[in-house]
Amino acid sequence: MGFNLHADNSSDPPEVRNWRVHLIATVVSMGAIAMGYDTSVIGGTLALDSFRGHFALARASDLETDTMEGNIVSTFQAGCFFGSLLTFPLAERFGRKMAIIMAVSVFCVGGSLMTAASGKLGMIYAGRAIAGFGIGSVSLQVPVYIAETSPPSIRGRLVGIFEICSQGGGMCGFWINYVVNRTISSTRMAQWQVPLGLQLLPGALLLLGIFWCPETPRWYAKQDRWEEAERCLTWIRTLPSDHPAIQEELQQIREQIVIGLPAAGTKHGLGYYVRRLSQKGTRNRIGIGLLLMAFQNLTGVNIITYYSPRIFETLGITGTDTKLFATGFYGVAKTLGMVIFSVWLVEKVGRRSGLIWGAFIGSLPMWYIGGYVLRADPAGAAARGETARNAWSYIAMVCVYLYGLIYCATWQGITWVICSEVFPIDIRMLCVAITTADQWLWSFIISRTTPYMITSMGYGTYFFFASLMVCMGFWAWWFIPETKGKTLEEMEVLFGAQPMGDVELKRGDDEAERKKGEVTTAHIERK
Repeated sequence: MGFNLHADNSSDPPEVRNWRVHLIATVVSMGAIAMGYDTSVIGGTLALDSFRGHFALARASDLETDTMEGNIVSTFQAGCFFGSLLTFPLAERFGRKMAIIMAVSVFCVGGSLMTAASGKLGMIYAGRAIAGFGIGSVSLQVPVYIAETSPPSIRGRLVGIFEICSQGGGMCGFWINYVVNRTISSTRMAQWQVPLGLQLLPGALLLLGIFWCPETPRWYAKQDRWEEAERCLTWIRTLPSDHPAIQEELQQIREQIVIGLPAAGTKHGLGYYVRRLSQKGTRNRIGIGLLLMAFQNLTGVNIITYYSPRIFETLGITGTDTKLFATGFYGVAKTLGMVIFSVWLVEKVGRRSGLIWGAFIGSLPMWYIGGYVLRADPAGAAARGETARNAWSYIAMVCVYLYGLIYCATWQGITWVICSEVFPIDIRMLCVAITTADQWLWSFIISRTTPYMITSMGYGTYFFFASLMVCMGFWAWWFIPETKGKTLEEMEVLFGAQPMGDVELKRGDDEAERKKGEVTTAHIERK
């Protein structure tokens, strides 16, 4: 068999792992660069002297500073929550591609407002909320788009491109703050406007590139546009329409489409979706998705991502330049972790094992950081003017980077992959909207409470999140099945969904069978 980087338990022909499907994933992942950049750049921007001066942070008390920083950071998460929860009908009606275009357009409006704030805190809040709404929608649409266009053997890798771009964008945000702090005077608004304005660049690249990308075959199938679905699938897979792999994938799509067909003369209403979400084989997937997104945030990663300069301050690092420099290497570590995840871990080690080992091993650096802060009180020593560093302090810094690498190689990417691939086609966008909104809700909670936790709990903050990670490892061991190499349609059996013949929601069986027969007959006639 030789060495390879795709899932070995998939029967995909090698032609489907082509340059075209990789380029499609890369283009739509430009939105992830904006998401990662906007998430990471704000922490360093809040630490810039120019920002603190123009927005009166320098004269505020510690409580006022914590409140204002928490508001600025968490407003973005609030926008992301509503953007991910409310925009899934757009993707269902207008298609995944058009929904991405609308989402990134909204983001660009928000980014422009932030950049033009000129000392007006209200514009910062409004820009953060609007940009967050757009990014929340992007975080919903793009993983689903990639999952619906990817072959099973490299689906995790292609969704991983989304995460690599997200972490790469975050790394750029960290380093750009460092560069502008060194090169632009703190008396000029440009020092904080440049980092905020650069978030518009990946948005513009996505708007240009998305027009080359196709709509997903599965969305065409849901609209009963089977000729376009087949044509799109053959273009993405670079295989002829009569190839067995193409015919098998189309048949699997047909079979799952039939499950979601409404009764004759009716449309899917609220009652249908409520029953569908509570159905055996679906409710467990919703529960797993919601917990995965919550646990991803409860690993504690966002306390470093959003407030990295504050974190390094607790380790005794003083001076804006030094804190931003240390934060830049944290971004490098996270991006490297995502590369390891996407290129190797997700398809070779698998989703389940990655979550288990990522939780147990990832907790170790957090335990050490908490112990170091407890024993050495580096922030207090720095406040007293004691700036000498020893081996233990350098190990603590290494642990911050090691933690970021382990987290991104496991929990960061695997969570988004699982939530984009496990849900049935008729309610996939709704389910992903619910789980993505849950992710942003917990991100909001963590970002809003972190300043107070760091100030009041100190070392206890690190011990708290390390304990949670150990619990997450045991949870993943008990409840997460392995999904690598499975087709999107095979998830039904894997999660114990009812067989097609037993699904009550099939409503007017005669009408469903008639539609299925029409699709099959039309396909045969074309041949």
